[in-house]
Amino acid sequence: MSTTPTFTITASRIIGASASDAYRLIADYRGGHQRILPAKYFGNLRATKGGYGDGTEIAFEMYPFGMKRSVQQARARVTEPEPGHVLIETDLDRGFVTTFTVDPVSPTSSRVEFVTTVPRKGGILGAIEKVMISAFLRRVYEAELKQFDDVARADAAEKRDAGRTGAEARL
Repeated sequence: MSTTPTFTITASRIIGASASDAYRLIADYRGGHQRILPAKYFGNLRATKGGYGDGTEIAFEMYPFGMKRSVQQARARVTEPEPGHVLIETDLDRGFVTTFTVDPVSPTSSRVEFVTTVPRKGGILGAIEKVMISAFLRRVYEAELKQFDDVARADAAEKRDAGRTGAEARL
């Protein structure tokens, strides 16, 4: 049995949200996941089937190296081998597989990791493609994890403020 060679790109960050809140942002393709994607690199993410977690199918646009004139259409299927902890997007056309893993760090923070496995072509073209895709995805993931943290912290602050307002209203 022959297997296609692959390479991986990994990025992680501590996010200012509980593991359950962070995972919810990733798994919600009706409004959460869109909020963590940098508009420079992604657009028009929509659920074409389902909308939350396992069984969801999505379509979106990718802008290689932030160049919107070079838009690429993409489709993926979502699975959850460990709901609440691990979610996987499998590209239906190119074979890329991105695994999102969320681990608790504290009650108000979590470690989020993205690991993308990419099929690798042989020869010099494959070597060049590996360098280009790796550089691109590292840049994308850095921006995405920063935006993820910003969104998660804003949501947490909003939740705290709503709780405070409710407590103050009872006084």
